[in-house]
Amino acid sequence: MSDQTQRERTQRIGFVGASGLMGHGMAKNLRAAGYPLAYTVNRREPEGLADAGATLANDHAELGRTCDVVFICVTSATDVEEVVTGPRGLLSEAREGLIIIDSSTSEPGLTQRLAAACVERGARFVDAPLTRGPAEAEAGTLNILVGADDDLFAELQPMLQVCAEHVIHTGPTGSGHTIKLLNNFVIQAQATALAEAFAVATKADSDPKTLVDVLSLGMANNALLAIMAKTLDGDYGGMVFELDNARKDVRYYTRLAGDLAHPVTVGDGVHESLVLASALGYGKEYVPSLVKAQAQLGGSR
Repeated sequence: MSDQTQRERTQRIGFVGASGLMGHGMAKNLRAAGYPLAYTVNRREPEGLADAGATLANDHAELGRTCDVVFICVTSATDVEEVVTGPRGLLSEAREGLIIIDSSTSEPGLTQRLAAACVERGARFVDAPLTRGPAEAEAGTLNILVGADDDLFAELQPMLQVCAEHVIHTGPTGSGHTIKLLNNFVIQAQATALAEAFAVATKADSDPKTLVDVLSLGMANNALLAIMAKTLDGDYGGMVFELDNARKDVRYYTRLAGDLAHPVTVGDGVHESLVLASALGYGKEYVPSLVKAQAQLGGSR
């Protein structure tokens, strides 16, 4: 390890959400890279972090007071806001120069408001949401989309690289969350279209596997097609992402577009499909269960 790397890794890192599917791998890899790490616990103790030398903080305020950088990886924008500005949030006792990195999937408007609140307290706020899944989080091969000014991105890039295969500078604060919502909307639109097409094929007495064969020979051939095709053999675990979380992300996307006065005819349809699937009881299952929901709506199951 170079002297520069050694100096960088004396920065004390805090982590909120280290027991989550994505946060656990990130926290584990930061600690394995030599960063001093502290964390808070919500529902359960993160597996292996204490054994690796990480320390438990009493609350988020303690992380804000004692850490140089704090990562947040939680479920919703509401959760992020509570972590940052709640009664015992990160900013309640924030040290001068604290950097807060939000790796949740949140809303760009909130990101801008939290960034302004941080400036008032002598802190800085970065949106750095993630793509890929829990397996890549554990392996340290995520994609991280970073909204920050050039200097702050350059400062944080070596730290983020510990968790990622690709660290992408998307632009200024808020742009990371914007690109993430667009990314998730496109993925959910494709998944919804495939689930609906499978159901219509079945209802028309056509084999949806034949449709998959045809799609795989043309421009629609991609990794998501392979994941959704597995549902036709009863495998719904190809995308480890809860349907209710997808519903939340697409809702954030339609709200963003609405704030920009842009029509979201496709977005509204995708969101409605996810709402229906959740109402039918599939919300806690993974996104490929859209196929089950569409089949149920069509009366074929």
